[in-house]
Amino acid sequence: MKMEDVFHGPNSAVIAELYDRYTSDPSAVEPEVRAFFEAWKPYGNGAAENGASAPSPSGAGRTAQDAESTVAVTNLAQAIRLNGHLAAKIDPLGNPPAGDSLLSLEFHGLTEGRISSLPPSIVKSPAAEGCANAAEAIDRLRRVYCSFSGYDFQHIYYSGERLWMMNAVESGKFRSPALPVNLRSVLEQLSAVEALERFLHKVFPGKFRFSIEGVDMLVPMLNEFTYLASEAGVYHITLGMAHRGRLNVMHNVMDKPCEQSLLKFKDPVYERDFRDDMGWTGDVKYHEGAVKPLQMNGNGSGAEGVLEIVLAPNPSHLESVNPVIQGMARGAGTDSSSAGEPKFDPMYSIPVVVHGDAAFPGQGINAETLNMSLIPGYGTGGTLHIITNNQLGYTTLPADGRSTLYSSDVVKGFEVPVIHVNADEPEACIEAVRIAFAYMREFRKDFLIDLVGYRRHGHNEGDEPAFTQPLLYKNVRNHPTVREKLAARCASEGVVEESGAREMFDERMERLTEIYESLPDAAEDSERGLIVVPEKRAAANAKTAFPAAKLREINDALLTLPEGFSMNSKILKSREKRRDALKDPKALSIDWAMGEELSYASILADGVPIRFTGQDCQRGTFSHRHAVWHDEVTGRQYAPLQEIPQAKAGFEIINSPLTENACIGFEYGYSIQKPETLVIWEAQYGDFINGAQPLIDEYMVSGRSKWGQHPSLVLLLPHAYEGQGPDHSSGRLERFLNMAAEKNIRVVNCTSSAQFFHVMRRQAAVLKTDPLPLVIMTPKGLLRNPLVSSSLNQLSSGGFMPVIDDPVKAAGAKKVERVILCSGKVAVDMEMSDLRKSSPKVAVIRVEQLYYPPVEEIEAAVGRYKGAKEIVWLQEEPVNMGAWDFINPILRRIARARKLPLHLIARKRNSSPAEGSLSMHKVNQAILVEQAFSGGDVPNLEKSGVLLERDV
Repeated sequence: MKMEDVFHGPNSAVIAELYDRYTSDPSAVEPEVRAFFEAWKPYGNGAAENGASAPSPSGAGRTAQDAESTVAVTNLAQAIRLNGHLAAKIDPLGNPPAGDSLLSLEFHGLTEGRISSLPPSIVKSPAAEGCANAAEAIDRLRRVYCSFSGYDFQHIYYSGERLWMMNAVESGKFRSPALPVNLRSVLEQLSAVEALERFLHKVFPGKFRFSIEGVDMLVPMLNEFTYLASEAGVYHITLGMAHRGRLNVMHNVMDKPCEQSLLKFKDPVYERDFRDDMGWTGDVKYHEGAVKPLQMNGNGSGAEGVLEIVLAPNPSHLESVNPVIQGMARGAGTDSSSAGEPKFDPMYSIPVVVHGDAAFPGQGINAETLNMSLIPGYGTGGTLHIITNNQLGYTTLPADGRSTLYSSDVVKGFEVPVIHVNADEPEACIEAVRIAFAYMREFRKDFLIDLVGYRRHGHNEGDEPAFTQPLLYKNVRNHPTVREKLAARCASEGVVEESGAREMFDERMERLTEIYESLPDAAEDSERGLIVVPEKRAAANAKTAFPAAKLREINDALLTLPEGFSMNSKILKSREKRRDALKDPKALSIDWAMGEELSYASILADGVPIRFTGQDCQRGTFSHRHAVWHDEVTGRQYAPLQEIPQAKAGFEIINSPLTENACIGFEYGYSIQKPETLVIWEAQYGDFINGAQPLIDEYMVSGRSKWGQHPSLVLLLPHAYEGQGPDHSSGRLERFLNMAAEKNIRVVNCTSSAQFFHVMRRQAAVLKTDPLPLVIMTPKGLLRNPLVSSSLNQLSSGGFMPVIDDPVKAAGAKKVERVILCSGKVAVDMEMSDLRKSSPKVAVIRVEQLYYPPVEEIEAAVGRYKGAKEIVWLQEEPVNMGAWDFINPILRRIARARKLPLHLIARKRNSSPAEGSLSMHKVNQAILVEQAFSGGDVPNLEKSGVLLERDV
């Protein structure tokens, strides 16, 4: 036995001290220690390892020196593992690595001769196997950690993961010769990659394509990953990336026919058949998506079938697609076909996201998305991240673009292992992918590969990069491509002859030329067929009433407490009030919370799954929902909507991270992947939607027109002016209406629980026949206002009403002179006013759906008042916000047809959504209502924040 086999590292100094005591007086140490030293033989610089006598006191100094050297070598080995990436040759352009003095022998007080005298066993590593001494073991360790791959994983807290990575890296089991890389196959792929780029550069000079050149190995890496996934029985891969290299990935990973992109480069006049109600504008070629079915080979897991790879479309908003990819993967792996909590299989789908090196640390959506990776309800079982590192962002160098050494350093806080790899070294790149896949399958966590390359051309092909980086691009232009370097290597190693490598490239160039020359001058826009044409009036004709008897049964089930469950007394008291709420079918006893819960329960009873996420949505920001109960004694959680016997589909409700952009992107992706599921996201306050504006603009309202996607995501945005200040008043209704076109979304502002009940059931009913996002301006203070309560009859009959006319009867309608139209809470304010009963000449019409505008319903409601002398639009938002700019042209046409003046009552134009003072809010709100009823001047109008515009 060798002492170093049992005691190594820092413990060696302790053992040396014990050995000194033993050599002076064997009885001075414990019997177990004495027995150990009696059997131990020193190694090197003293007695022989075998057949030597026990050490004498005169050898004690040499043993202490061995112990100190052992500690130093151990520290050196650990330094190489920790910071070896700083010395790795990861830059294909040959720039020197950052380096680290901790990696030198001198820093650790060692010499080559000294460590050559030590046994290899003190370097505890598979790399040390078969080495003659510690010096050789250290040299092997350097070759592992300081070659063309920089392994960066010591920031991971969990020792099991670190040890797994150490073994994977140091054993060499994922690289040649243990697991050879097919260099011929890689060369063929690189030939296809380079041929496409050179052909496009030659035939379409100056046209943007955002070339992959400089990180060409991305294509073989992605192909290797999909091969591993198919072997492992993965059924779905969602792939997201920005425009850099996207065309090459579409054609050489996704196998999209080159004809389609070449046709777009040629840009013929498309023969299109536009419809008035369905937009189709398409998108530029390097934003588009693709789908590839890949037959599983079944060699690994024995799985059979098809692996579907989906490249999601992406706008120029870098990194914005990343949470969308996560949502798609989560949706693909989720089974909601049965009641209860949906079941997620992390082995079913894998997300792969390709990042830019400047965008990855620069775009906050990456940190938001990474934060969701291990949160229940959002995890996907691990994502492969690949940074295509051009070492340049447009014209900005890394020193000007980030505060970290590596662009990948963002992930360290999320304990994601990183491999920095030289993009000109195919074997190192393939090994990185193999390690990543194995790690992800083992730990169900993310993995990042930093593919360090360069950008051969400018940001786009019309850009001159030498304007700002002349020295860098002098180097780039003289640098051979990775295909050229690999071809030379294959020729020298006898893998492929030089002529054979040249033929690979030439054949692909010839094929591209043939395809291009066969393209027509005019063509049909084949992608126009992506748009799903909705059934005629599908939403208007949706049956949303639900039988009263079934609603009573559902209500009883929702109120049933689990046996032994200790419920909060306040919640219990509020729910007990619901027991008798459905006895009288005409009683207005169904408040907002009850109507909402009944809507979800009835949707589940219809067999439609529901995914509900948002900021504190389980309880509800205003404590109205309580969809998840918490046992006061045990902390046990119970979700009634998952337990009712009437449910035929899965239900989940999840408190989302305090994030908007990534969360809405996630839910958008989920709704795209699971079109049969009602997907809902709720904000704490409506204006929090500000944080997700890129996802709203680029995906939710335009994804159908650009890419043929069909989201049906529901946004619940609490909206109303109640004196809570500028930041908690507006759900930014005006922005959604400004983006509404071609029937791309639905926007409603409900004022009763029955209206909410029916609009949610309508949304669930048309998920497949007329899928559109739904934006609901939900109430805050009105949640408990008796005037929003509805009756059982209103739920069990009828449906959603886009316009609610004044309940005044025909005789009263003849007396009306002023017709007021409004939307949302201000209509309830009018109803609550003391002036309501004393104003028989005023009719109040509620516009509950703003988009698609219910013009016919508005005309019919206004037409009932034959003696009207004016039409008024009333809103509590400032003139430049709310619905006024959108509704104005519609009301103007109606007013002109009736030859009536159109007036506006609103808060004055303002840069801030609302007053910052509760008292000022109350004053202005009172003036709004009074002005609406009186029609004339009111006290303090000129000094208030209220605007009255006549003849608008």
